[in-house]
Amino acid sequence: MKFYQKEIQLPAFARGYHLITDTLLNALPELKNIKIGQFQAFIKHTSASLTINENADSTVRIDFESHINKMIPENMPYYQHDYEGADDMPAHIKSSMLGCQVQIPITNGRLNLGTWQGVYLGEHRNHGGKRRIVLTAFGN
Repeated sequence: MKFYQKEIQLPAFARGYHLITDTLLNALPELKNIKIGQFQAFIKHTSASLTINENADSTVRIDFESHINKMIPENMPYYQHDYEGADDMPAHIKSSMLGCQVQIPITNGRLNLGTWQGVYLGEHRNHGGKRRIVLTAFGN
């Protein structure tokens, strides 16, 4: 069995959802050495998330941002964690709801995603800054 792991730093992204599949793949070219296995991306932050969804139509990412902001609004009077700004506590909730990792099968050296699937970075802060992601791939 082969194991590969790398930690990467993404540049700062604007608040919203960003397709990062190619960035992840370019950072771990060793993936091509695995015929059957698993790929995991884990974000080391509590106010951003990773998820898988539509990779072709960018309006899906816009709708994600609009909808989740209605589900989890800022400035709720019951938020106690508010000293880092109005976007901080909602960002923590969004991160927990969407998750901090994705796991994808590897088949013949490629991520076995559906035709229209891609990996999103959910940046939930107005100024989240650079984000660190640990990439792990293993298999035969």
